Amino acid sequence: MAVHEIVEDDAAPRQGQSRRGIWRQLRRHTTVVVGAAILSLIVLLTLIGPWLAVHDPLTIDPLNRMAAPSAQHIFGTDAFGRDLFSRTIHGGRISLTVGLVVGVAASVIGLGLGLISGYSRIADAILMRVMDGLMSIPTILLAIALMAVTRASVYTVIFAITIVELPRVVRLVRSVVLTIREQAFIEAATISGTRFWKVLIRHILPNTVAPMTVQATYICAAAILIESLLSFLGAGTPPEIPSWGNIMAEGRSYFQLAPWIILIPGTVLAVTVLAINLMGDGLRDMLDPRLANQV
Repeated sequence: MAVHEIVEDDAAPRQGQSRRGIWRQLRRHTTVVVGAAILSLIVLLTLIGPWLAVHDPLTIDPLNRMAAPSAQHIFGTDAFGRDLFSRTIHGGRISLTVGLVVGVAASVIGLGLGLISGYSRIADAILMRVMDGLMSIPTILLAIALMAVTRASVYTVIFAITIVELPRVVRLVRSVVLTIREQAFIEAATISGTRFWKVLIRHILPNTVAPMTVQATYICAAAILIESLLSFLGAGTPPEIPSWGNIMAEGRSYFQLAPWIILIPGTVLAVTVLAINLMGDGLRDMLDPRLANQV
């Protein structure tokens, strides 16, 4: 028998065992499955929204102002007669995009800064003082201040929220690196003359993947909430771009007459954040061996 055939025969059972192990973990941590299922459904609705929503989200219809949910407008209409279902679907695209981009951007940038800060004492002294300064300012006030000095757009919202969430990522990665840096294999790699960047990438970076994956889900959920709050306060996405936050902001003056303008997008927002947090909690239990052994 050829050598490559032996390798393939050995690899097949290992792959099967790996798949069974993953399914076993998912069965033990149902929060991941539930959260992923709910989030996938919401993402699917936002993606196929143009085919589901027959009304334009920006079309004004004065004759159907604040119409209650019906067969023609299943979520009703807002104060300008715009279809609320279409606006909620299109608003979900903005909110989910902001959450995803902020989660990726803050994780990648924070990961790099945290690795450098945790491994280099000089860089740590500088970066941590900057991060402490950012964290000393309340999150919403810092986001509003950043939005006040820039032009309102989706890009500036993403930039502002990324800056707000960055210190938490840097401090998390730094704490992991500080723990790993004292391990014997890191000292051996350093003594043997391994370069600084190789130690970070080969030995330290893989140990930060699990906590960063969990943290990224929480950042995504927080970013969606902050974006909605900024838009609700009038400091987020422009009014002509529908998002869950400014949809609710436009309906707050008419809550007693048309409560669905706030309740429907607010419910979708709450369910989305709940689904992401469920995924984060489940991933934390799956990836943390101390918690996994308790299940």
